[in-house]
Amino acid sequence: MGTLLQFVGDWGHALAAVLFAALGIFILRRREEAVEPRMLAVALLLTSCWALYISFGGVSKPLSGIGESIRNAAWLLAMFVMLRRGPVGRAGPILAISALYAAVAGLLLLQTSTDLIWRQLSPDSDVHRALVNVSLVLRMMTAIGSLLLVHHLYTNWPSRERVGVALLLGALAAMWTYDLNLYVLCYFAPARVSELYALRGVLMALLAPVIAVGMHKDMAGRLQLSRTLTFQSLSLFAIALYVIVLTAAAILIELIAGPYARVVEIGAVFFTAVTALVLLPSPQMRALWKVQVAKHFFQHRYDYRTEWMRFGETIGRPGDDAAPLGERVAKAVADITDSPAAMLMLRDEQDALTFEAHWNWDGGLPDGAALAPDMVAAWEKSGWIIDLGKPRASDGALIFPDWLTQDRRAWALVPLVHYGRLIAAILLARPPIDRRLDWEDFDMLRTAGRQAATYISEAQGQQALDDAQRFEEFNRRFAFIIHDVKNLVSQLSLLARNAQRHADNPDFRADMILTLQELVGKMNDMLARLSQHNKGKAEEPRPLSLRDMADQVARTRARQHPVNVVGTAPLALADPARVEQILTHLLQNAIDASAPDSPVDLRLSADASDVLVEIVDHGRGMSAEYIRRDLFKPFSSSKAGGFGIGAFEARALAQAMGGRIDVESKMGVGSRFTLHLPLAPRNDRQEKAA
Repeated sequence: MGTLLQFVGDWGHALAAVLFAALGIFILRRREEAVEPRMLAVALLLTSCWALYISFGGVSKPLSGIGESIRNAAWLLAMFVMLRRGPVGRAGPILAISALYAAVAGLLLLQTSTDLIWRQLSPDSDVHRALVNVSLVLRMMTAIGSLLLVHHLYTNWPSRERVGVALLLGALAAMWTYDLNLYVLCYFAPARVSELYALRGVLMALLAPVIAVGMHKDMAGRLQLSRTLTFQSLSLFAIALYVIVLTAAAILIELIAGPYARVVEIGAVFFTAVTALVLLPSPQMRALWKVQVAKHFFQHRYDYRTEWMRFGETIGRPGDDAAPLGERVAKAVADITDSPAAMLMLRDEQDALTFEAHWNWDGGLPDGAALAPDMVAAWEKSGWIIDLGKPRASDGALIFPDWLTQDRRAWALVPLVHYGRLIAAILLARPPIDRRLDWEDFDMLRTAGRQAATYISEAQGQQALDDAQRFEEFNRRFAFIIHDVKNLVSQLSLLARNAQRHADNPDFRADMILTLQELVGKMNDMLARLSQHNKGKAEEPRPLSLRDMADQVARTRARQHPVNVVGTAPLALADPARVEQILTHLLQNAIDASAPDSPVDLRLSADASDVLVEIVDHGRGMSAEYIRRDLFKPFSSSKAGGFGIGAFEARALAQAMGGRIDVESKMGVGSRFTLHLPLAPRNDRQEKAA
């Protein structure tokens, strides 16, 4: 053994001795009356004594093997006490397993006797060599028996309490597994195991903290074995075992093949390396490895926390580059069972399930992939997940279409049920390792299906809401347009009545043509406002002369009713089209409320922050209650043929430009509507002119 290995071996065993001694003393100082902690403390202290002896004397000293036997006996006795006084012993008789403990104890006694005998003989004698080999075989048998006892104690411990002993028994299993490999190699190649003897101290030093954590009940309960870490650790262990087996095979080849050993070794290494490179990266091998790890190392097939976090992350993935919701739902459910592909089918208006989206279901997507309404109705009553490989007897009432039964990729049908209604289904492809669905798959897929149904239902509800909002926007525009059409009809009616009296007047005909052209232009503007491409948003406000706008609106109504425009005002910051609509609505309402000979006034002024336009009439007036409750409410009108839209639209347009409309009215006296619009910023030229 080299100097470096000697240093690692000595100080590794010394560190292990310190850690085991500290842990044993700590347990003894707690002064617990139970037998189990005291036996564990004894086993820890004896392990510390063995490691300390090895650190000073090495494995070649006479008492090293006997110390190891005492260490093993102490741990086996501690395990037997745990078996007798723990929940396993309280559950029933343990005579059969007690016999195995006795057999391993007999091996330890025989091994100790053999060690004492061969050390008294000459190293050159055949009996010495034979007894050494017998001692190695006994040590291997002891390690194997101890591992069997550890496995029995762990598997028979109640699953709800297993976390309290898992780390302790796992550390013991690691200790005896290392010893087994050590003595196997020592038996076949004794000149090549010095490194393993040296590294055993490092291993024991690493196991001491694991045992400490396992014996701390609160900490052990909080620690959970990660499936990812277990998978990776076992993968590394398998690789190490592969290297050990390869090394052992090389040693055997050298012993057997003689002069052809090198050729055979190269061929064997080449064959095993190529085999590993072909098999290990394959999805089938990885899937098989994951299934075996989950089956033999964990109580449940799924790590529910990890699966649920991945499920939510896949479905709720944000961003513009995210896949459509249907594809994300299919992938999220497929990832649970490691299915390589999935297909989403949604319920249509005829209550059939039709193809909507897929994830990785490439190559020969079925034409007209759908499930008939009769099957959907029958399936909805049960809501069961259908294993297409072996359907239930109750699934016989379901009539599967040909495209589903003939596709060899089809593995399972998962219903997506929302409040008792089947809204969608997911067809899962067969995983790399074909297997039957079990109760855990059914529970997991059923829960995931309900959550996926919630996402899909929410998306459908949002789509329906968006459609309803578009219809509402269209209806709102249409209501405004109808109100404007009513005003245009009033002008056309007045024009038609006057045409009967003044048709021969050339001036009237010219004025009539201008009026018709103006009305046609307004109708075209209204149709443009009704278009779905018109978003109904106000244009960019700009400085506007309200006097010019008021004069223009007054002229359009002058032939219908007398209108007076008085006063001046600075420029307002507004949208001309919106201001014209507001003044037209308010002026028409004032005209409708006034007597034929009672003029309506448009008065312009300004205050410190706003430009004011007052529309004043001397008509019927309105009550305060009507102004408060009904005036600006859509479809509420005090006029016999009114639509109740004008005031509502006028206020909405004013607010869109940052303005407002105030109302003052008195029954029998008249009304005053005041439009407030923001002042336009004054530039240098305007300030000099002022």
